Amino acid sequence: MRGVDESKQTEQAGEMAVRVRPTFREALRFWAKLGWISFGGPTGQIALMHSELVEKRRWIGEGRFWHALNFCMLLPGPEATQLAIYCGWLLHRTWGGIVAGVLFVLPAAVLLWALSWIYVAYGAVAEIAAVFHGLKAAVLAIVVVAVWRIGKKALDAPWKWAVAAGAFGGIFFLSVPFPAVVVAAAVIGWVMSRRGTGSMGRTTEPPEGGTRHPAVVRPSWGRAGKIIAVGGVLWVMPVVAAGLWLGWDSVLVREGIFFSKAAMVTFGGAYAVLPYVGQQAVQNYGWLTALQMLDGLGLAETTPGPLIMVLQFVGFMGGWGQPGELPPLVAATLGAAMTTWVTFVPCFLWIFLGAPHVERLRQNVRLSGAMAAVTAAVVGVVLNLAVWFGWHVVRPAGVSGTTEWFAVAVGGAAFAALQWGKVGVVTVVLVSGGMGLVWGWVG
Repeated sequence: MRGVDESKQTEQAGEMAVRVRPTFREALRFWAKLGWISFGGPTGQIALMHSELVEKRRWIGEGRFWHALNFCMLLPGPEATQLAIYCGWLLHRTWGGIVAGVLFVLPAAVLLWALSWIYVAYGAVAEIAAVFHGLKAAVLAIVVVAVWRIGKKALDAPWKWAVAAGAFGGIFFLSVPFPAVVVAAAVIGWVMSRRGTGSMGRTTEPPEGGTRHPAVVRPSWGRAGKIIAVGGVLWVMPVVAAGLWLGWDSVLVREGIFFSKAAMVTFGGAYAVLPYVGQQAVQNYGWLTALQMLDGLGLAETTPGPLIMVLQFVGFMGGWGQPGELPPLVAATLGAAMTTWVTFVPCFLWIFLGAPHVERLRQNVRLSGAMAAVTAAVVGVVLNLAVWFGWHVVRPAGVSGTTEWFAVAVGGAAFAALQWGKVGVVTVVLVSGGMGLVWGWVG
């Protein structure tokens, strides 16, 4: 009887911790806010979503969140954007996913378009550069805090620490391709799952984890066919329209085709695809110079939203430099819109197509073990990005350059405010940008 009573008490505690699913309006307000504060690249964005959706609001359970992230890491394209779409889909299905994805990308697209126009029209603006100087330090702090928080949640068994360390070492020291790291981690997790759950750590969702979600969507060939048809038409529609309007050799069509191909092979996030895009855009198409490519990366790193928005800058510059019969600003705006469209529409397609299958397989022990290992590997990959980004912020000129002590000081203060002071991300970003502006005036 005592065992039965304890079981009932545990179940009741779990039910009390489960919150009612948010209304669509509540979720809409959250996604609108997230799009404007999602600084820090994929690392900071994933940590921010975990903090807000799992820990603070408890709309999504711990296990469900990590299971979704593992799936997104296996897909081509920006994993943070796909995770937002997945979480929106979990809460309110198709429209929830659409709203979450669009609002996650839209603020970054608008801001980067404005910055791109300022860049080509006026060149380097001292005040903007000064604000970015402070923002980069804040972004570095956000990334470091994110690595710490994600690591604490994901690395709950010794073998997962080993997988994370191996992933970091393989990428940082040996330049192992990201897909190879993911496959190796999945195999290790699959093998470890055969040893029993005692050494596995967390692979399934705890009883107190999250909101009651709508009934799981049943996958079917008919549903998959509709999603592929609708998503495929939406994907290629702007490219076909540009070809009929401006000709099939116009810069808009070439950008649409090229970035559609890039969307299929961008495993490992923005940093993995930038060398490929940079080489093609600079050398083969002549849309921009190598220096402009680096400037575009700097603009994308200091705006909210996915880092892969740098591709929008490439599309903008391509339209500006090769406008054809259109005014340069119109061609640049259309080029930016085309690039953004064909880069992010596939994200919705992959999630809507695969999420129902992934949800039905959540209780498969072998698959959960493999995906838990992928999460551990992601911690190592994210740590690699944090080190890479931190080095470029603190020592922008490389080994022979001087240390940016302003960035060290602001980054340290931002880290302390986020980690121990419990200061919000928005406040840290605004204050850091203001400090950068003041530092620029003083300098």
